[in-house]
Amino acid sequence: MTRERYNELAGQIVDACFHVHKELGPGLLESADEYALLKEFELRNIIAHNQVQVKLFYKGHDTGKYYAIDILVENEIVIEIKCCDIIPPVYKAQVISYLKLSQKKLGFLVNFHVPVIKAGITRFVNDF
Repeated sequence: MTRERYNELAGQIVDACFHVHKELGPGLLESADEYALLKEFELRNIIAHNQVQVKLFYKGHDTGKYYAIDILVENEIVIEIKCCDIIPPVYKAQVISYLKLSQKKLGFLVNFHVPVIKAGITRFVNDF
């Protein structure tokens, strides 16, 4: 995927989050915001899947464990959804770990439990 395509999709992701937040507001469960965001991507003809299971390997060995990416956009961009008053550092570390383990370059941590969605979106890059 080209840098331009990443940037285009990133803009669409932020705009989609804005529309979901504008429509639903803060205070819902993560599952509701996840569904709405998936629907927003569908309406925009953006391929996105939720709760994508990714195998966890350690030094090339299958651990038998999985982690789940909340939303994977175009099989390239990780989105982790939260709905909480304060984002603890562990949530940011989670996105960084997901990017590294899945070998993806771009990710977003989106907290829908904020008055203004711009304050709830954090962008992460991995070896970009």
